[in-house]
Amino acid sequence: MQPRTSFFRSRRFAVVSLFVFPLVLAGCSNAGSPTVEPSPKAAALNHVHGISVDPASSRILLATHDGLFDATADQAVKVSDSTIDLMGFTTTSEPDVFFASGHPGPGSSLPNPVGLIQSTDAGNTWEPVSRTGESDFHALTVSGNSIVAFDGQLRTSTDGKTWTTSMETFVPAVLAGSPASTVVLATTEKGLQRSTDSGTTWQAVPQSPIIQFAAIATSTDKAPTTAIGVEPNGTVHVSLNAGTTWAPAGKIEGQVEAVTAVERDTGELNIWAATTTGVQVSTDGGVTFRPALS
Repeated sequence: MQPRTSFFRSRRFAVVSLFVFPLVLAGCSNAGSPTVEPSPKAAALNHVHGISVDPASSRILLATHDGLFDATADQAVKVSDSTIDLMGFTTTSEPDVFFASGHPGPGSSLPNPVGLIQSTDAGNTWEPVSRTGESDFHALTVSGNSIVAFDGQLRTSTDGKTWTTSMETFVPAVLAGSPASTVVLATTEKGLQRSTDSGTTWQAVPQSPIIQFAAIATSTDKAPTTAIGVEPNGTVHVSLNAGTTWAPAGKIEGQVEAVTAVERDTGELNIWAATTTGVQVSTDGGVTFRPALS
């Protein structure tokens, strides 16, 4: 794996969201009963590597150093028994299917690194898919029918098992995509990179702000075209054309660790940001933010 840049180190991880995720990301459903164990309040969770929000229920999932947590309520609840440091995390077009990567922790029998792993029960259990013992995907997203990931090299896969290695040399802090779109955004120290074919080819976005965290908003009634980006200082930008041009909005206070967004059928853009002091939410398109649990 290539050495981490300061852009990576400043965010403690390199994924989406998470995201996007992110990254962004298909909604999550409440499948099964999560395992309740002593855990910090949602506001106190840190080392968050990804965030996902269910558009229907607003269930908040946080992929963290200590595993996957449901942070919808004040007391965060761990979703699975085993602990996996989920460095990469993304939801899919299927509500209960997630992909992730990272390192095994207490109670996990997975190899180190875990490669690409999959959950088909909303994060309760995880199974290896490919590149076990080889890849720690710090940036990971689903785009259209493909998976786009970075483990020191940018890779794409249509089945999660066979991978194509890109010739691109940029180092993404975050990969932001959507199962309902073939657009992928990659945040780098030198500016935003954009793909319209699920990571096969890339172009730099002219005059883009230096965005560290990005997400393509989940849309409940149309193909996603709204994206959000956050600068290292917390300044929020919104794009209405899937990352081609950007306009500044508000600012998130504190150290951001992951972002995601949902565009309602009313046109309302909701943005969630996991920070070191808790999850914040904006219901006015990123102009203002408040604690999500207030």
